[in-house]
Amino acid sequence: MYMYLRSKLLLCGLLLLSASDGIAQENRSPHIILILSDDLGIGDISCYFGKYNTPNIDKIAAEGGRLTNYYSASPVCSPSRAGILTGKSPAKLHFTTFLNTREDNKRKEQVDFLDPNITTLAKLLKAKGYTTGHFGKWHLGGGRDVTNAPNFDQYGFDAWAGTYESPDPDPAITATDWIWSDQDSIKRWNRTAYFVDKTLSFLKENKDKPCYVNLWTDDVHTPWVAGDDETGRYPGKPGEERSFEAVLKEFDKQLGRLMDGLKELGVDENTLVIFTSDNGPLPNFRQDRSAGLRGTKLSLYEGGINMPFIVRWPAKIAQNWVDSSSIVSALDLLPSLVDIAGGNLEVDELFDGENRAMVLHGEASPRKNPLIWEYGRNNTFFNFPQAPNRSPALAYREGSWKFLMNQDKSGIELYDLAQDRSESNNIAEQHPDLVVKFSEKLLSWWQALPCF
Repeated sequence: MYMYLRSKLLLCGLLLLSASDGIAQENRSPHIILILSDDLGIGDISCYFGKYNTPNIDKIAAEGGRLTNYYSASPVCSPSRAGILTGKSPAKLHFTTFLNTREDNKRKEQVDFLDPNITTLAKLLKAKGYTTGHFGKWHLGGGRDVTNAPNFDQYGFDAWAGTYESPDPDPAITATDWIWSDQDSIKRWNRTAYFVDKTLSFLKENKDKPCYVNLWTDDVHTPWVAGDDETGRYPGKPGEERSFEAVLKEFDKQLGRLMDGLKELGVDENTLVIFTSDNGPLPNFRQDRSAGLRGTKLSLYEGGINMPFIVRWPAKIAQNWVDSSSIVSALDLLPSLVDIAGGNLEVDELFDGENRAMVLHGEASPRKNPLIWEYGRNNTFFNFPQAPNRSPALAYREGSWKFLMNQDKSGIELYDLAQDRSESNNIAEQHPDLVVKFSEKLLSWWQALPCF
């Protein structure tokens, strides 16, 4: 009887500890993992379009929610990433295209690296007690002939593993100064698995503290080099669609492994996972990778900037919802995540994003301010893609209206996205009053940008 009572008491005690730990998990600041895929289009995810198969990413969406009106800060990598990290329009930071060599950056009227003195999401979360990690692509300074780029810690990160386009390339994936090499100890097709391992190890080491992780993958950026037992080490040419599908399949598999790992660590319930992409796809097979939307990477049409956005947080948000009304920007992530972490931004005027924390909780709401983009400063270096996917250099979205033009007020285009999501019918001539209104607002914004 004594042993029976002792066993019962021990079991009850364990159950109480488990319950209290669950309550504690729910009441603690959440772990936050921001998965930023590379050159992945909204049509690449099957729960958005259905052409390709991504069951594990679909499962993340089913266990949380997804937005259909989420926009990247730029149609290309470096400015897109700068917008996420700073909450500021990348054009204000002298980012209008991808970072390259010093000479090329100068020609494109932009800086060689992100100013390390700027306020970043990682710095703000560290101030709230978060431990921070960056694993994956950076492309905000470093690489090629830019050897003086500030290191990750100067932007607020405690741990990191970067690709060659960073100030501190991880030797396991940077045997040569290029996107990949046969000499890398971690092969191209194992990179997402490598970054997932880094993320899970970081969380395991710090699971009793709130953690923020940038899981910024190389996939599904070209070249598509896959390891596939059925089709061989190189399934087709690196630009072929079947090579893309093989890489996407492995990418999806590894994100499933990430989610399983969170459960094994016991942190699944109170981990906020966000999945999105830095910009649209290239190549864009039949426009399938942009779900039929006009545009690609390097374009301000919807296919270049309207990205998938999936959010999952079992402790706080409902399952299986779709928000097709809220307009959300990558610039909103900084104020929204700081709010979720328990912070209070007293100087919101320093940021261009809005606090959309409630939208991330599944509560749709209208946006206060328009969205504005600039891609490129001169025609010499910004002449791709070709028509019909090449867009004007400036874009503006207010409500369902989408307005585009060049800096000299040429290339005027106006679309009602509620009626014409594919931007196929330019109705500028039918709405001269809106053209005047939007062109004045857009030009005023552009002329106020700091000089390079």
